[in-house]
Amino acid sequence: MSDEDLLIRSDSVAAPNSADAAPKGRALPTNLEAEAAFIGAVLIDNRVLEELPIELAPKHFYAPVHQRIFDRIQIGIEKQMIVTPVTLKPYFENDEGLKELGGSAYLAQLTADGQGLLAPRELAQQIYDLALLRELVGVGRELVENALDTSQDVEPMRQIEGAEARLFEVAEGAVSENTGTSFRSASHEAIRMVEAAMNSGGGLSGKTTGLELIDNKTAGLHNSDLIILAGRPGMGKSSLAMNIAFNCAEEHLNFQRDGGPHSYGAPAAFFSLEMSADQLATRILAEQAEVSSEALRSGKLNRDEFQKLSYAAQKLSELPLYIDDTPALTISGLRTRARRLKRRHDIGLIVVDYLQLLQGSGRASDNRVNEISEISRGLKTLAKELQVPVIALSQLSRAVESREDKRPMLSDLRESGSIEQDADMVWFIFRAEYYHEASRPDMPNETSSESDQEKYRVWEDRYLELKNRATLMVAKQRHGSTGNVPLHFQSEFTKFTSPNMKDYSDYGFE
Repeated sequence: MSDEDLLIRSDSVAAPNSADAAPKGRALPTNLEAEAAFIGAVLIDNRVLEELPIELAPKHFYAPVHQRIFDRIQIGIEKQMIVTPVTLKPYFENDEGLKELGGSAYLAQLTADGQGLLAPRELAQQIYDLALLRELVGVGRELVENALDTSQDVEPMRQIEGAEARLFEVAEGAVSENTGTSFRSASHEAIRMVEAAMNSGGGLSGKTTGLELIDNKTAGLHNSDLIILAGRPGMGKSSLAMNIAFNCAEEHLNFQRDGGPHSYGAPAAFFSLEMSADQLATRILAEQAEVSSEALRSGKLNRDEFQKLSYAAQKLSELPLYIDDTPALTISGLRTRARRLKRRHDIGLIVVDYLQLLQGSGRASDNRVNEISEISRGLKTLAKELQVPVIALSQLSRAVESREDKRPMLSDLRESGSIEQDADMVWFIFRAEYYHEASRPDMPNETSSESDQEKYRVWEDRYLELKNRATLMVAKQRHGSTGNVPLHFQSEFTKFTSPNMKDYSDYGFE
C-alpha cells in the first residue's frame, strides 16, 4: 500500500497540530511507511518504547489512524498490559478509518515483516523530526498570512515576537497542546529535588543564592517560581539581586570546572532597565576586587587596588552572566529576549530590575493597575514557560516613609495587588541604618550643651549597632514559612554576605 493510499483511506480529518494543508503544489513532510514500521515494532516488542531517545506522542504521527493506534498502545502499556494486534482488536472494531484499511487485519499486517525492529530508535527520531517540520510549516504559513493582512493594526514587531514564541515552542518540542504531566513524572521530579537537598548537606533543593542564610530559609530558588524583591530606594535591591545572579552563575562555572554530585548554579540573565551594562559590571568588579566603587568610578586607585581589579576582571571573563540593558522593554519583548538566551546559553535564572519600568502590551496602558497586573502575570508565565526562577525587583509606595515603623509590609507593594498574588515569594530588603543615618543630629563642638552631646552619643551608639546590618524579610513563601533573614551589607563594595554569627538572636532583626 502506498503512502498516498494510506493517507486517503485512513481518515478525512487532518492530523492535529499539523498544517491543514501543504503549501500549494507541495506535500507536507511525512513518512507513513516509517510510522507503520515503528508501530509494528512496538506491537512485536513493547520494550521498544523504553529505549527511545525522545518522548514520542500520538500527535507526532501524521496519519490519524496511526495516532489512535499509538495512543491505545500507550494506554495499554501504562496499565501494564502486553499490547499486541490481538489485545488491540476490541478497541478498533468500530473504527471507521481502520475499517477502510482492512480492519483488524491491518493491525496484524503492521507486524508482518518486523523490519521496524532493525532500527526503532531511528524510526522514532524521524517521525518526531517530521512532526516538527510540519509544525514549522504551520508557523511559516501563519507568519506569512499575518504579514499580508493589513486589515488590522500593522504591528510588525509584535508579529515577530509572536513568531519567535511559536518557534521556541517548536524547538522545545512543545507543540500547541499541553497533554499534562502524569503523577509519576511529577513525583520523580519531587524525589529528585529531595535528593538534591540531601546532597547539599540538607536544605538546598533549588538554585543557590550564594547567601547561606537565604538558602536555608527558602531551600534555594526553584524553577517556575516568581520571586518579588521589593524595597524603598537606597535599601540595596539592585545590589542584592546582582549579588544573587553573580553567585548563581559563579556556582555553575565552578561546577563545570570541578564537577560534583549536583549543580546548584546556572547561567543567569540580568535585565537592567535602570542601569547600563557597564555600570553593573563596575559594581561586580568592585565587589569581587573589594575596591570602593566610588574609587573605581573616579579612577583614584593605588597600584595594589588596580592589580586586584585586573585579577578580578580576568577571573570573571568566563562567567556565564548575561546583561541586557535595553531600555523601555515591553513584557513581550522581555520574554522574546529571555527565550533567545535560554535557547543559546541555557540560562537558569532571570533577574528583572525593575518591574515598574517594564511596559505592558499597550492595551492596558490607560490603566496603570491593569498594566502592572499584565506585567506580573507575564513574568510568572515566563518563569513557568522557561522553567527557571525569575526574580523581579519592585518599588514600594511612599506610605512606608510616613510611618514611624519603616519596615515594609505586603500592602506597600506599589500600584497593584496582583504582584503579591502572582508571586511565589515576596522578599523585602530593609536597612535600619539608612533611616537612622537620616536622623543624624549636628555633631557637637566645645560650645555644645551637655544634652546635645549626650543626644549625639546616643545616636552614634545606635548607629554603630546598625552599621552594615540588613534584613531580608520573607513576607510570603508558598512552599515554606515566612520570617526574617539577617544579612551583612558592605556599602563601599555594594556587597551582601551572610553574617558570621553563632546565634541569630545576637545579631538582632531591625
